[in-house]
Amino acid sequence: MSEQAFRKGKYRHFKGNEYEVIDIVHHSETQEPLVLYRALYGEQGLWVRPLTMFFETIARDGKNIQRFQYINDKK
Repeated sequence: MSEQAFRKGKYRHFKGNEYEVIDIVHHSETQEPLVLYRALYGEQGLWVRPLTMFFETIARDGKNIQRFQYINDKK
């Protein structure tokens, strides 16, 4: 997924937890695009993950699925 196609909002991880995607940020040295997101459970910590990894398709139980599935727009 490109930065232009990126959408803020709520996503569900393939393991079931939900996250609020806040924005795309960039690594200070490499300029690699990273997704900044917040857990919507527990202590609601902030996390970053490379954009390519966030939107990649993974193999799970013999099926190809998205690591994070878009749920809805940020309100």
